[in-house]
Amino acid sequence: MREGDLAPDIELATDRGDTFRLSSLRGKKVVLYFYPRASTPGCTTEACEFRDASAEFERRNAVIIGVSPDRPAAQQKFKANHDLPFTLLCDVDKSAAEAYGVWKEKNMYGKKTMGIERTTFLIAEDGRIAKIFPKVKAKGHAAQVLAALDAEPHGGQSTATAS
Repeated sequence: MREGDLAPDIELATDRGDTFRLSSLRGKKVVLYFYPRASTPGCTTEACEFRDASAEFERRNAVIIGVSPDRPAAQQKFKANHDLPFTLLCDVDKSAAEAYGVWKEKNMYGKKTMGIERTTFLIAEDGRIAKIFPKVKAKGHAAQVLAALDAEPHGGQSTATAS
């Protein structure tokens, strides 16, 4: 997966049990962020930063979508406990994580396991990947994504040009 590639179209259950298809958001910027597990400290930090900046993302015509391997009940609880205003997707079979290349071997204290590598994809209105944030550190990440939106041509709030 590289910047400029067409983002794989995923279809997953939402935290409410509805079916979500990524292609339904064509025409909007999408912040598609993959996180390892709902209700864990790093994932909570990341989600709450996106929550706190959600109005700024809306002003930039960007939709935030979180994805983890959790089941709908876990995602519902996570969303309710932290008042998250965006959709969380349930990638139980890891098909989306595999399509985006974020289901990877990890080394925890010398033990190798498979898991989600915390990664965010900024997807442009045309469905192409505008920016990839690999190996994300949760704290401060929402601000990084907002800065990337502002750095894109026509990405920010203003359409004025510098003189």
